[in-house]
Amino acid sequence: MSSKAIVCRCEDVTLDDVEHTIAIGYRSVEEVKRYTGLGTGPCQGKECMVHAALLCARASGAPPETIAPFTSRPPVAAAPLRIFAAAEKDDDDQAQR
Repeated sequence: MSSKAIVCRCEDVTLDDVEHTIAIGYRSVEEVKRYTGLGTGPCQGKECMVHAALLCARASGAPPETIAPFTSRPPVAAAPLRIFAAAEKDDDDQAQR
């Protein structure tokens, strides 16, 4: 049986990964995210950010409420659904030719 503790299920970041990252000097949640990829999966940190913040707080001795969350980065520009629907129609038209 494995004793691997997962902090971020989306990106398979373990407790050992986060602790190693903090041990080598990355102390903020943003830095941990950039080094490990934590919080960059489909949930965008909704499941793992609190755990990472608590680990950072414990390592630094700071109160957990003072640990800033990582920066959320939405897509550069939203794509209208009609673009994707048109692509399927174009593919069908070309297949019929």
